[in-house]
This record gives sequence, C-alpha cells and structure tokens, in this order.
Amino acid sequence: MTSTVRHRLPPSHPSDSDSSDSDSTSTTPKTLNHTDFSNTIFRSYIEISGLESADLTKIRSFLTSSRSGALSCLICLERIRPTDPTWSCSSRCFAVFHLLCIQSWARQSSDLSSLRAAARGADDRNSTWNCPKCRIEFPKTLIPKTYTCFCGKIENPPHDPWILPHSCGEVCNRSLKYDCGHKCLLLCHPGPCPSCPKLVKTRCFCGGVEDTKRCGFKDFSCNKTCSKLLDCKTHCCPETCHPGECPPCKATGVYNCHCGKVTEKKECFQRDFRCETPCEKLLGCGKHVCSKGCHEGECGDCPLQGKRTCPCGKRIYEGMACDVVVPSCGGTCDKKLMCRIHSCPERCHRGLCVESCRIVVMKSCKCGSLKKQVPCYQDVVCERKCQRVRDCGRHACKRRCCDGDCPPCSEICDKKLRCKNHKCPSPCHRGACAPCPVMVTISCFCGETHFEVPCGTEKEQKPPKCSKRCHITPLCRHKSITKPHKCHYGACPPCRLVCDEEYPCGHKCKLRCHGPIPPPNPEFTLKPKKKKQKLQTETTPGSSCPPCPELVWRSCLGEHLGAEKMMVCSNKSKFSCDNYCGNLLPCGNHFCTKTCHALKIPGSGGEKCEDCNLPCQRERDPVCPHPCPRKCHPGDCPPCKVLIKRSCHCGAMVHVFECLYYNTLSEKEQTAVRSCGGPCHKKLPNCTHLCPETCHIGHCPSPEKCSKKVIVRCGCQSLKKEWPCHQVQATYISDGRDPKDITKNQFGVGLLPCNSECKSKVKVDDSDLHLRKPKAPEKKETDVENHVRKRKRRKEKLQQDHQLSMFQKVMGIFRKLLLLVMIVVSLILMAYFGYKGLLWVNDWMNEVEIQRQRKRYPRI
Repeated sequence: MTSTVRHRLPPSHPSDSDSSDSDSTSTTPKTLNHTDFSNTIFRSYIEISGLESADLTKIRSFLTSSRSGALSCLICLERIRPTDPTWSCSSRCFAVFHLLCIQSWARQSSDLSSLRAAARGADDRNSTWNCPKCRIEFPKTLIPKTYTCFCGKIENPPHDPWILPHSCGEVCNRSLKYDCGHKCLLLCHPGPCPSCPKLVKTRCFCGGVEDTKRCGFKDFSCNKTCSKLLDCKTHCCPETCHPGECPPCKATGVYNCHCGKVTEKKECFQRDFRCETPCEKLLGCGKHVCSKGCHEGECGDCPLQGKRTCPCGKRIYEGMACDVVVPSCGGTCDKKLMCRIHSCPERCHRGLCVESCRIVVMKSCKCGSLKKQVPCYQDVVCERKCQRVRDCGRHACKRRCCDGDCPPCSEICDKKLRCKNHKCPSPCHRGACAPCPVMVTISCFCGETHFEVPCGTEKEQKPPKCSKRCHITPLCRHKSITKPHKCHYGACPPCRLVCDEEYPCGHKCKLRCHGPIPPPNPEFTLKPKKKKQKLQTETTPGSSCPPCPELVWRSCLGEHLGAEKMMVCSNKSKFSCDNYCGNLLPCGNHFCTKTCHALKIPGSGGEKCEDCNLPCQRERDPVCPHPCPRKCHPGDCPPCKVLIKRSCHCGAMVHVFECLYYNTLSEKEQTAVRSCGGPCHKKLPNCTHLCPETCHIGHCPSPEKCSKKVIVRCGCQSLKKEWPCHQVQATYISDGRDPKDITKNQFGVGLLPCNSECKSKVKVDDSDLHLRKPKAPEKKETDVENHVRKRKRRKEKLQQDHQLSMFQKVMGIFRKLLLLVMIVVSLILMAYFGYKGLLWVNDWMNEVEIQRQRKRYPRI
C-alpha cells in the first residue's frame, strides 16, 4: 500500500506586504509544504531512538537534492525528473542514474571487459562492469533490467506528488548493516540505511562488562584491562579493552634454545628459537655425528646405513659399512640439468652437476622475429620493439621483444570529462571515461540548507529555499512593524508600507516607504570570477519626501517689498519683478544694474550680481610706478610683484628684485643690496690696472696709490726693472706727462736710461728697421668680384630650372606611374606564390604524417 501524507495549511493572516513577500516567515507556526518529506520519513526512526543520528545526514542530502529538483544523472548530466525510470547503486555510493543510461553504460563496460579477456585468452563469460561513481564491480548478470523503488519491493512505482519521487512510500524493511537481524524502519528512501536504533544487551570486546546499547553501536570498549589469556597460556593481555585478537605476549624471560646449548633473554612470544651452533651429537652407528642444526628430540639413525647407491644412483650396494666410501659406477651421470631438457654428459661423479647447460641449441626470441644458435642456458632477446596497440587502443606497446602478452597501458587518459571542469585521472582505457566523481555543494546564503549535485550540472542549479530568517535588519522607520522574510541572496525586498512621515509644515507624506536600504547580500555564484567584484558594503541612503503641496506667499527673487505672490508649497521656483537689483557689488564702489534676480547666498542657488570690469585706480602703498593689475576690487591692492632690474655698482652683474621689496628698503640698504660683493673690475684712470676694492658706488678711491708691479724698460727696451705703479705715475708726472695719455703697450717704456751696451745694439739694428716695417694690407677686391660672380651664376641656374619644358614634366609623371604599377604587380605575385607555397607545404606535411602513422601502427 502507498501511504499518503496530507498536511493542512494554516489560515492566512492579513499582511501589509505584497504578494511578492509570500515566502517570508512570521512568528506563527511554520507552514508545512507537501514536498517536505523529511519529518514523515524519519518519524519512526526518531520515535524509537529518541534522537537524530549522524547516519541520517546523507539521506537528508539526497532528500534535499530531490526536493529542489537538483538530482542529476552522472552519466548524461541531465536532471532526473520524478517520472524518469531510475537505478541506484546499493553497494557504496548510492548514486541515482537514469535506467537507460546505466544499462548502456553496463553493456559497454561488460563488452569491453569481454574483449580484453578474449585478447588475453581468458574466459570472457566472467565479464564485469563498474558503477560509474564508486567503481564497484558487478557481474554481467546484474545489469539492471527493471525500474524499482529505492527499497526494491515494487517495480515501476507510480508517480505520486504526496510521496518521495521513485519511492513506494512504504517502510523500507531492508536488512541493516552488521547483520544484526533488524530491519530499516524508515520509509522507502534513497541512500544508505541508518544504524539500527533498537536497544540490546551486549558485552564489551573483552567480555568483562555487559551493558545496554543501540544495536547499531553495540560494539564498545569498557576501557579496562583486557586480561584475556594469551597464546603462551601463561600471561594475560595487558592492553585496554580492544577489538580483534590480542597482541603477542611481550613479557621478558630467560629461555633455552632447542638443543639447550644457548640461553638468552627474550620476549615471551620469541621463547621458541634456534641457536646457530650445530648439533654434533654422536649417531647410533658410533662413527658419525649429527649434521643437523639446533633441534629438539632424537637425532635419528645414521643416513649411511642400509642400502646405498653410487653418486648417479644407477648401481645399488647392500650391506656396506657406513664408514666405507661408495665407489663410482663409471657410467654416464645422466642427471637432468637446470634446463630440465638435457642430461649431464659427465661420468658418474660426486657433488652437483654443472649449473649451466652449455649444449648449443637453436632458440627463438619471445616475439619470434629472431632465431639463433646459443648455449642452452642463454635466452635470446631481440631489439625489436612491439608495435601492437595496447588495450587502450591508442598507444603502442613499445616493449622490446614482447611475447604478445602486452601489459596494460600505463599512460594517463587525461581526456576532458563531460563536466568540462576536470580531466580523467584513470589509466588510458577504451570507451567512455567514468563520470566525474566530484560533487559540488550548493547551499543557501546562511549555509543551513544545502545539497550536492554532480560536477558539471551546477551551472543549471538554483540555490535551495531556506526557511531561516534573513539576518539583515531593515533601516527604514518601519523596522519595528515590518514582516520578516526568509534567507536569500542579493538585496532584501523593499518595504511596501506608506511613508507617513510628517513635513515641517504639518502635512504627511502619502508615498510608499523610501527610507535607507541596507547593503545587499552577494549574488549567488558557484565560481568566483578572476576579477574581484566590488561588493556593496555601505547602506544605500533613502530619498527625501516630496515637497508639501500647500499654497504659501512667496517674495520675488530680489526680495523687494510689495512684490509677493501666492504659490504652491511644493513649487520652489521664484519669480522676478521688473525692478533693478540695486545690490552693492563686491567691489564696494558700484551697484548692480541687472533686472531683479535671485541673490547668490552661500549654500543655496541664485544668480550672481554683475562683475565690475573697471580697472583699479587706487594708489599703491608703498608708492611705486606700477599700476594695480586687478580690476576694481574691495580692500587694499595686493603688493606689487613686478620684477625690476638693477645693475651693481661696478657694472659686472645685474640684480633682479621685486618692486615691493626694493622700494621698502632705505637708500643705504639699496646701496648695500646692489653691491655684487666681488672686485670692482673698473679700470683706474691713471694706469692700466683694475680697481682692487670691493664693488662700490662712485669713483674708485685713490687711483694714484696703485701698488701693482709694472715692468719698466729703457728706450731701446734692452734693460727692464719692476717698479710699483704709483712710482711709474709719479715719474710720468715729474716729467710733465699725464699717465692717462700713455698707451698700455708703452706704459713704463723709456723711463730707464740706456747704457753703453744699449747704444751698440741700436746701431746694428738701425740697418734692419726698414725690413721690420709691415706691408700695408691690400684690399681684396678680387674676392668680392668672385663672390658677386657666384651669386649671379646661382641666380641664372635657378631661372633655368624654372623654365623646364612640358615634355619633361609629363615624362616625370609617367615614370612615377610606371614605378607604382610595377610595385603593385610584384606584391600581387608575391601574395599568389606565397599562398601556393603554403598549400604545397601543408600537403607535404600531411603526407609525412600519414607515412609516420603507417610506420608506427602497421596492419597486423
């Protein structure tokens, strides 16, 4: 029978919100939806156990996925609808697949397994197929053929909207794990059955404590000493109560070996040991000793008594004493060598036969491509690489001298799975790759409600609906009376109540709430984008209420008396009367002559009065010759920043000063500022030397006291001496000559008297004076004439260039056109032959690749 569960909906309550807020919760009891099966399915289990076990988590995940429509087939990655025939793995993963998909998958896997078995010469009747998710092997006989419910009691269960899809709605009754003998108490459900919740009396692992436990968790430890008798039958187990066999006894003691010759300290489980000393006890014959190692019991009879044979075993001797050496028979040994094919060719001999058979035989390699005569003990291995394709059908064996039993392919498949997010990690194989085993968790914003879907189907999923309340508190004035809403992604729904905020004039706003909006939650995304999204963390301010619509008296823009009008309170526009503005301009000297306009008030709008464009005519303080650069303005004029140039006293440097700074200085300070601080650089009036004083104003002081050294010569310039400059000046003055009239080259010449040597030199040199006179320079009139001629020739050449004929111009244009046509034709030919060359190279590369494939995979 199919159990039908009906839930009564609670009566609806009046609300101020619109229908779009129907998903929001309230303080009344929760509304039960007919698609929530969790309470119904787990009711019997919780009634017996009294609590919710952790084993129910996986079942709840299956239920959440089914309820939200996110259950997907791992093979085709399509959604599993409630009416689709399905099959679920009952071994490990409990994944749900389309029945047609799993049948096709199982047939392909079993056929591939049969081909592999046939290729290796094995029995292909034992072919198997694997679960696409957990890879558990199933025989070919267990390929699903019918559509059954989760518990397997009903075939082709009908779809009922009041029970879980693909379920029969009855009690599961499947055997629980650990084979406790009880049945599952849940309704027919997907996933594993939970642990048995019934109470049973059971003992701990060591059997010392008896307690009442849940049947699914009846194995427990009492945390006391185990005290079980160990294998030594002497000591007890010292470990804490534990499952499984007790560990070996580790109690230490002194024990003897089997022969009793050696005594050692060992652990109890190692007490039975053998020493390295040989036995060497005298045997019963009295002639030989025991050749065994350390052992227990009697040594036994002498092995050389009774029947004895020659070394090759062909001749038998009876009644021979044990101390007599058996003679050789003299025949061929004929014992089988290590190869198990040939016999020993030597005469009967003692000891082992030769280890390696050296008989030359014809042998072939494993692959059969090489035959060679070699000694029997040697193996023949060729260098040929196996070109057979492995089981994967993609890669060659490449093993040297392969015997035909090629090993499985060791390469990684690395094909992109159907999820398009991961690659196949399995070894290279035939057929379709296994589905992606990764499961993607999709949860609500708070994370309380979540479900898992196969990788690759997450893009089509939507977040589950959560019944928890949204944690964001409204910021509008109705937050105390607003109905709460459920957990969600993105922005919260807007408040739908009337604003009802009071204006300063006494009226109330009749619009919908337009208060501040809290920052929204992030939008639902499965994979974060590479670029960081700018999440809104600030509150969106609300808009102010509209203006009041009442009628009020308003004055004109210029606020002139007697020009008021009646206007709507919400209409903030102002009117203008036809009077002049009359406000004092910012310059403080003139009045505004514009028509009535709004006054410019700080913090509000308005039109600025006209600007005064007259130049400033005030006198500047301190007084300077420069006029004020600004227009008419209130207050004092700005300081004069004009730069003026003033040279230093000696004229070697030019100073640049601001007018205000220079005019505020006194005359003495101006004189000090203009000084460059270096030497005067003025030439003294009486001599050729410069003034040695620092840069100063006026004439240089005491030029007649110049102390520079001057070379004084005689009239013939043969004698010379150094005199101070003031002595030279005094000499010139005493001679009645002014020092200012003396040139620089003749200054100091002729002041010394000539002696007798000077007179003899003058006579000799007088005859050559006319040779030393320089010739008067001639005017280079020829150069000027040549220059004039060159300019005339250049001018005539330019005139000839301008008189080119029409034929030469046409020929020049024709040459340019011909050159352009040749360039275009050459470019077209290059493009054409380049394209043909690329096609030829492509065909040649394809032929080379085909030949390479033929060499790599020859037909067998």
